[in-house]
Amino acid sequence: MNIAVKVLKRYTSTSLMLRIFIGLVIGAALGLLLPQWTGIAILGKMFVSALKGIAPVLVAVLVMSSVAKAGTGYGRRFTLLISIYLLSTFIAAVCAVVGSFLFPVTLELGEAAQVESSAGSLADVFANLLTSMVANPVAAIANANYIAILFWSIVIGISLKTMASKATVNVVHDLSAVVTKVVRWVIQFAPFGILGLVFSTVSESGLTVFTTYGHLLLLLMGCMLANALIFNPLIAFILTKKNPYPLLFTCLKESGLQAFFTRSSAANIPINMALCKKLGLDEDFYSVSIPLGATINMDGAAVTITVFALAVANTVGVEVSFVSALFLGVIATLGACGASGVAGGSLLLIPMACSFFGIPNDVAMQAVAIGFIVGVVQDSVETALNSSGDAFFTATAEYHSKK
Repeated sequence: MNIAVKVLKRYTSTSLMLRIFIGLVIGAALGLLLPQWTGIAILGKMFVSALKGIAPVLVAVLVMSSVAKAGTGYGRRFTLLISIYLLSTFIAAVCAVVGSFLFPVTLELGEAAQVESSAGSLADVFANLLTSMVANPVAAIANANYIAILFWSIVIGISLKTMASKATVNVVHDLSAVVTKVVRWVIQFAPFGILGLVFSTVSESGLTVFTTYGHLLLLLMGCMLANALIFNPLIAFILTKKNPYPLLFTCLKESGLQAFFTRSSAANIPINMALCKKLGLDEDFYSVSIPLGATINMDGAAVTITVFALAVANTVGVEVSFVSALFLGVIATLGACGASGVAGGSLLLIPMACSFFGIPNDVAMQAVAIGFIVGVVQDSVETALNSSGDAFFTATAEYHSKK
């Protein structure tokens, strides 16, 4: 028993990032050398499932607690943060437009792919968003409907603030502390989860996706990296007048890396909150801003929608002016912000964007099928950009407010 305790202490005292790196290397090696050991993949599935399972509960109790005990003065900070989220997403779409014009991509489209789209017009997307916002709160937690979780948690938090006793508010606060501790326990198993996720990716896909769709992936990743490394830091520098790269690299290392492998913004919410706590940010602020960012901060999604729509237009011979492409960027921005609850994420909004150019749905759905093929890379980079940006801009907004 003493040996087990010593091993556990040694494990937890070692840097989490070092442990994750070791898990990454071992997972990649096993995926290449022993792909038949499929049971290893269960480690990744368990880790992501655990994070997805606890994240809705964490968001609900933290937001209720924060609103119930929050003081005044957050309105201006949240207004700034939402503006940053939307601006960054639009810049990402414009970057994708410019990249697509400089390095045009065509796709190999055959017969219509058998994939059903759950997104119609832009009006449908926002109608679904508003409907999901007022969904049953218990069902919202069970289904990880974060827009509804945020809405009802804020409403209940306001009710607690105005009507409940201090003792009741303290109970909610203690509950949030308990759930936060559980999240820390789950995160301690991240190295094993990353090992399983990397093994699964390498053993199933290998490197073939790069040889078949290399040009498309280079354009997608190039636009996303430009947004992450150039435009997002530029926004932060304008607001804080400080070098943004130390903060950026911290967010990419501690949030983006794990988001890359989990490929789930929901699963990364607890990791982002732990990062914000480590950065010394205001819990009342980040407990709301992080799940909010997972809903509307969609830089990577805007890039994906824009690049694929323009690639389809190039393939079928539709001439798109630069001005029309910029309007597509606006549509991609709004659609990406309203698509967080759509199964399949950004890919299923490609037909909506293609309809802007009069491209039939059956043609656009072939691009969606290609998107699922390259998703092993595209979705990983997209999630890393989106999720690390949530923590990065949360810190930026708080630092700006304290100037």
